[in-house]
Amino acid sequence: MSSEKTDAIMIRIVDFSESSCIATMFTRDFGKIGVMVKGARRPKSPFESAIDLLTESRIVFIHKSSDSLDLLTEAKLSRRFRAATRSLPHLYAGYYLAELLDALTHVGDPHPDLYELARETVIQLDELHDPLSLVIRFELNLLRLLGQKPSFENCTLCGGEIPQQPRVPFGQLSGGVLCGKCRVGQSRVISLSWGVLEAMRLFSVCDTPLPAVDPMVLGELRGVLNNYMANIMGRRPRMQKLLSILGRPTTIRDDALSLLRKAEAQVSMKQDISKTDETDKDVLNESTFSQNN
Repeated sequence: MSSEKTDAIMIRIVDFSESSCIATMFTRDFGKIGVMVKGARRPKSPFESAIDLLTESRIVFIHKSSDSLDLLTEAKLSRRFRAATRSLPHLYAGYYLAELLDALTHVGDPHPDLYELARETVIQLDELHDPLSLVIRFELNLLRLLGQKPSFENCTLCGGEIPQQPRVPFGQLSGGVLCGKCRVGQSRVISLSWGVLEAMRLFSVCDTPLPAVDPMVLGELRGVLNNYMANIMGRRPRMQKLLSILGRPTTIRDDALSLLRKAEAQVSMKQDISKTDETDKDVLNESTFSQNN
């Protein structure tokens, strides 16, 4: 066993007992690690401020050589994920980022560049930059750093150059664009607009400001990435179904008010229906009384 220090982003938390939890962290120096956090659920726990999704902390943990969980012994909060209390789209975007990191990385496989990408994306989500664009840029660069980025410049099978054209075949299983010859016989092939391919190129550069892309192109690209990420993971990410909210600006308060108004409208509608039923009964009773007399 050895004691290690590193920076870490919290990406998953599971309750273990009444007082402890198991945390999955993505670290700068050790990649993904799983740690037991004893006493994390107790009142006034020394870990309390650090045990939240997407918080960044400076941690000390005991690394065990066996297959058992490492043990977290210290966590000093560096940055809290503040967007979680201010904007529902940014909250969903952050949780989706955490899910991808957990699903697509392996324990003990360091990726310092990916750590920096995740850290910078969380910071920009905190600053309430466009969540849809941030998620797309994160996905494409995550895939690039893990060696699974789709090919969108040359044919993914023969390497031939793809000339500019209105729409281009894209193989979801083959992993990128296809020339006309290689398209034959391939399954799970969709047609992409040239604008989507250009947007992929723009979003694949992570050290420049977010590109301004037409909303229609962003929507098409979002659909492509939804299917591509599902193929890579072997399942649909749990948070993926909530990504549709990323295109509309809203706050936690706005969303709560919207839900309240919907609930009030449903109650009002039920009351109106109830009143209508009572009125119909009265009319029916009056009609029956008149006929009997």
